[in-house]
Amino acid sequence: MRSDFLWGGATAANQCEGGWNADGRGSAIVDVIPHGEKRLAVMKGELDYHELPKDSFYPGREAIDFYHHYKEDIALFAEMGFRCYRFSISWSRIFPTGKEEVPNEAGLRFYESVIDELNKYHIEPIITICHFDVPLALVEKYGSWKNRELISCYLRYCETLFRHFYGKVRYWITFNEINMLMHLPFMGAGIRIEEGENELQVKYQAAHYELVASALATKLAHQISDDYRVGCMLAAGSVYPYSCRPEDVWESMKKDRESYFFIDVQARGEYPAYAKKMFEKENLALDITAEDEKVLKENPVDFISLSYYNSRCVRTDQEGESASGNVFASAKNPYLECSQWGWPIDPLGFRITLNALYDRYQKPLFVVENGLGAVDSVEENGEIHDDYRIDYLRSHIQAMMAAADEDGVEILGYTPWGCVDLISATTGEMSKRYGFIYVEKDNEGRGSGKRSRKKSFYWYQNVIQHNGENLT
Repeated sequence: MRSDFLWGGATAANQCEGGWNADGRGSAIVDVIPHGEKRLAVMKGELDYHELPKDSFYPGREAIDFYHHYKEDIALFAEMGFRCYRFSISWSRIFPTGKEEVPNEAGLRFYESVIDELNKYHIEPIITICHFDVPLALVEKYGSWKNRELISCYLRYCETLFRHFYGKVRYWITFNEINMLMHLPFMGAGIRIEEGENELQVKYQAAHYELVASALATKLAHQISDDYRVGCMLAAGSVYPYSCRPEDVWESMKKDRESYFFIDVQARGEYPAYAKKMFEKENLALDITAEDEKVLKENPVDFISLSYYNSRCVRTDQEGESASGNVFASAKNPYLECSQWGWPIDPLGFRITLNALYDRYQKPLFVVENGLGAVDSVEENGEIHDDYRIDYLRSHIQAMMAAADEDGVEILGYTPWGCVDLISATTGEMSKRYGFIYVEKDNEGRGSGKRSRKKSFYWYQNVIQHNGENLT
């Protein structure tokens, strides 16, 4: 790998930070997404969180309490040799209701302390501006991204960050997994689907407002600093046809386009022809102005970041087994084994995905999520032997390095997901662990929160030390 390759790890405020009502932070969408059987319905925007039982447990409110443990956690990242750390800022910690003219100084001080701690160890901050996060007050007042008013609220937030952290941060990501809005609209963007609404219309209109906001944020960042690099992000993973039946091949192409749609706009600056035809076919009357189109065209992103956990597979004959793949429906690929949560494990698919994205956009890629969710067991002596995680990461790093070294894909860095254990976005569980660092917490939020190094901690430390050349 290139000598300046950014090895590190990734987390998000909504899954690790906690401190949900500390120091002036306002409520956010994560604070009303419960653990348990009603979680998915809330995340999909089908169940109003107001209707949840009073005794519901909201795991994101405390999470692993990074808010009070960040110095300890960052010291462990430094011990592993991190060159970068991708994390997100809680919008409502900076603007509690999203409408304030003046930011919450306590919130800014907290993130300044986090960034200063990273800089102390020469760890590059990679900041996600909005990671499945909207102030709850904006959901109640405007219906979140259903309303164009969210663009100005978001830009006020962005400008505060860009100016306050000038000279301390270089890499920014506007929206996490922007395509997730189509699958989990409330978790992804605070969107509730109300009775009588055209769901497709609502989702694509919200997507358009986010795309315009992303372009304007990119423009603003470049105006404030020539050093700023702004990226978009998608939940990636190539979709295979189950067979060589032309119908399967065509279906896989359509499924890929559903995700590429967002990045086509952010990287190329305009809606692709297939999207315009789809809007026409579905009779979607979107609020897209000439000024919006100009903004999109003039402000493409500098790099493309992505999460990759698995590939997907589609078949049109409606037969055979299905497989889980994050929240994406997939036919079961008979050539792949699956994780404990049913996600296909496909390192070659990672290489295929990286090549597909680089071929399509010719922009630098940044792998900001990749990892294996698994149940870890603590031995009597306190050791955690997570060889299954090491095997997964080793095979995926090998695939990434092949894409870079053999295929010529430009990759800026690699930040495995959940470098310290955190709550799962999709299930709300702690037992679905990704980290190199174990956190003593259970699915009900009980536990000391004590941090422990897993076997993978030392393995990844060695990987970074040798710049990926030693993966044993």
